[in-house]
Amino acid sequence: MNIRKTINFLRLRKFFYVVAVALMLASVGSLAVKQLNLGLDFTGGALVELNYSEAADLEAIRATLRENGWGDAVVQNFGASTDVLIRLPSDDPNLGNQVAQMIKTTDGSDVSVKRVEFIGPQVGEELRDQGGLGMLVAIAGILLYVSLRFQMKFAVAAILALVHDVIFTLGVFSYFGISFDLTVLAAILAVIGYSLNDTIVVFDRVRENMRLMRQTELTEIINISTTQTLGRTMATSFSTILVLLALFWFGGENIHGFATALLIGVGVGTYSSIYIAGGLLVTMKLTRDDLIPPQVEEAVDDRP
Repeated sequence: MNIRKTINFLRLRKFFYVVAVALMLASVGSLAVKQLNLGLDFTGGALVELNYSEAADLEAIRATLRENGWGDAVVQNFGASTDVLIRLPSDDPNLGNQVAQMIKTTDGSDVSVKRVEFIGPQVGEELRDQGGLGMLVAIAGILLYVSLRFQMKFAVAAILALVHDVIFTLGVFSYFGISFDLTVLAAILAVIGYSLNDTIVVFDRVRENMRLMRQTELTEIINISTTQTLGRTMATSFSTILVLLALFWFGGENIHGFATALLIGVGVGTYSSIYIAGGLLVTMKLTRDDLIPPQVEEAVDDRP
C-alpha cells in the first residue's frame, strides 16, 4: 500500500461538521414549521382508480374535480396512461363512490371504475405511529448490532451518521412539500440500511488497520481505511443511483416519492459514511485499548 496516495478526508473534518449541523438544523426547522406533507396512507381519505379507453387527460380531470369542490385531489397516472389514480383527503367513507360516479357521468362511456377504497383517519394514524416505531426499532437494533460487532464508540458514530441522513432526507421532503406516504417510509428504512452498510465497510477496515498499524495515528488510519474502501463505496453508490434515476424518470408518479427519497438518502449516506462517521471516531478519541475485548475473571474456588 502506498501511503502517499492516501486522501486526507479528515483535513476538513470541522468544516464538514459545521455543514452537517447546519443541514440538520435547517431540516429540523422545516419539520417544525412546515411539517411533513403526509399522504393519504397516514391522514386517511378516498382512493379511486379509473380506466380509460384512451390516454387520460389528467388536466381535464383535475379541472372537473376543482369545479366540484375537490381542488385538493391528487390525480396521477397509475401504470399505463389509460389508468388514473385519484386521491382525496376526507373522512367521508362515501366520497370515493361519489367522485367515481361524477367522473363516469362527466366522461360518459370512456371510463370505467376499477377500484374505490377508503382509509379512515384512525387507520392512517395507526400506520403513522407504527411506521415511526419501526424506524426507532431499526435504529435500536443497529446500535446493538454495531456495539456487539465492533465497540460502543463505533455504534454511536454509526447512529449519529444515520440520524443525520434520515433527518436531512425528511427535511428535504418537508421543505419542498413532497407527499410522504408508506412508500417513502419504506425508502427511509432502506436508506438506513444502505448508509449503515457503507459505514460498516469503512469501520471494519479501520478496526483491521488499527491492529496492523500500531505506530500510526488514528486520523491517518481512518484516512487510509476510507481511501482503501473508496472505490467500492463509489462504485456501489454510482450503480445504485443509476437504477434510482431510471425509477425516478420512468417508474411513474406512484413511486416517484420512493425514488426521490432513495436518491437523497444514497447521496447523503455516501457523504456521511466518508466524512462524518470516521470523523466522529476521532472526536470520541477511539484508541486501540477500546478494541480489546474485556476479560472475564475466573472465579477462584477458595474452599479447603
